[in-house]
Amino acid sequence: MEYFPAPLEKLVEQFASLPGIGGKSAQRLAFHVLSLSDAEAEAFAGAILEAKRTVTCCPVCQNLTAGGLCPICASSKRDGETVCVVADPRDVAAMERAREYTGRYHVLHGVISPMNHVGPDDLELKSLVERVARGEVREVIMATNPDTEGEATAMYTARLLKPFGVKVTRLAYGIPVGGHLEFADDATLMRALEGRREI
Repeated sequence: MEYFPAPLEKLVEQFASLPGIGGKSAQRLAFHVLSLSDAEAEAFAGAILEAKRTVTCCPVCQNLTAGGLCPICASSKRDGETVCVVADPRDVAAMERAREYTGRYHVLHGVISPMNHVGPDDLELKSLVERVARGEVREVIMATNPDTEGEATAMYTARLLKPFGVKVTRLAYGIPVGGHLEFADDATLMRALEGRREI
């Protein structure tokens, strides 16, 4: 038995198909959209369509852009000799929030995951190799997640780049700021000890 009219059910289904949105959240979002004025609803729908139509990948780093080079690649203030490799455009935003990294990026748009049928050819590795082959890059920082897929992707990428003589590094692992040693797992503690530095 349907509780809502078919168009509303369809709207709820569309919201529920988004990652991280369950049935109740989808209903809440659908009802909110219905409460918008016609102008607000059109602006909302228009923003979705415009983003879908105009957002593309930067030809250099594969990050999202509204056409042409992304702002990071276009900036003369960024260090072009250092490239931080991330799995997803959201990871660029996370790195930028730290306000410490001044180099450029390369977005793979995924990680190697045989379980999900994602192999090296499905990632933006060819364009990374081409960037490094031009000889302008001195260091590649692998900033994929410290899980099985992220580690496999980092190791595979490092092997790909080895013939070019570029320095390939990995983000340090360890105890998070504000964390407690008693709650850290064995692997995290081991990595934290391996990555210790003088203060």
